Amino acid sequence: MLTLRKASERGHANHGWLDSYHTFSFAGYQDPNHMGFRQLRVINQDRVAGGGGFATHSHRDMEIVSYVLEGALEHKDSMGNGATMVPGDVQRMSAGTGVSHSEYNHSQTDLVHFLQIWIYPDRNGVEPSYEQKMFPPEHKQDQLRLIVARDGVDGAVHINQDVKIYAAILNPGTSVTHQLPAQRYGWVQVAKGQVKVNELTLEAGDGLAISDLQDLSFVGGEEAAEFLLFDLP
Repeated sequence: MLTLRKASERGHANHGWLDSYHTFSFAGYQDPNHMGFRQLRVINQDRVAGGGGFATHSHRDMEIVSYVLEGALEHKDSMGNGATMVPGDVQRMSAGTGVSHSEYNHSQTDLVHFLQIWIYPDRNGVEPSYEQKMFPPEHKQDQLRLIVARDGVDGAVHINQDVKIYAAILNPGTSVTHQLPAQRYGWVQVAKGQVKVNELTLEAGDGLAISDLQDLSFVGGEEAAEFLLFDLP
């Protein structure tokens, strides 16, 4: 079964320095019908204006993944990590017993555009940790590239959950296929462009819940598509 979550139906908050769309309930946007999907709790599409950012704040018992689409995102945390992420970078922070961090637009003038993803861990109380890796566009071009996985298999970023995240950039008319293992679920989140998933056409910002279905096909639309595929227990 395929269940479409249209971009236009998401929660939206515009704070001036931050323009954010919420696929699932978050902060001031609360919808009991959209509290997450399986272990996936948050997908926020954030655009932060030049000079703006999230001041130091705390998390615990959550796996947090950031995927940068445009611009540069500056990260600092209480574990002593400091880094700047650009398109192609994937960051994973395991909040575990508790961590504080800040995220700022590295530029004073240019926008930074990124997806922030929260996933429930397989256990609470782990030691906080941080990891960042670059996956260049050519590694995702017309293919599904594993970017996040338990134990960091195939060079992916490690996560404390039985979840895999794939990223792809499809040119118009290009197709790829994927088979979800039996008893698994999927979620597709389109970051840019247009992609057809089986019989459904998805636009930028759309999400798609997948259940009781294993064979998936993806075809690039009129505009090159960049999207994430979540493989969930």
